[in-house]
Amino acid sequence: MKKLLFGLSVTSMLFLAACGGDSAEPEAPTDSGETATVDAEAIANQKCISCHGTNLEGQGNFPALNDVGSRLSEEEILTVILEGRGAMPGGLLQGEEAEAVAAWLAEKK
Repeated sequence: MKKLLFGLSVTSMLFLAACGGDSAEPEAPTDSGETATVDAEAIANQKCISCHGTNLEGQGNFPALNDVGSRLSEEEILTVILEGRGAMPGGLLQGEEAEAVAAWLAEKK
């Protein structure tokens, strides 16, 4: 019984950590006045590793993302990011961030 409660507690903490507040800073303008590009790897490190592992190798019930591009297209990855799938809630990333991370993950084969 204690193991079950411990497992549920750990899973709840991971889920809540992934759903944490958006602490992303606004994009800084470059010297030319344009907005800097989105750093997809930094966003993934901030938002994805708590569930999918430090090297995106997967952990527990959370699948590996280090080769997700060999299984899903960029569009499919974007759909999962926006709408969620299984235990992953949708909307953790939106807009340019979601698109940049989907493109970055699609390259992981």
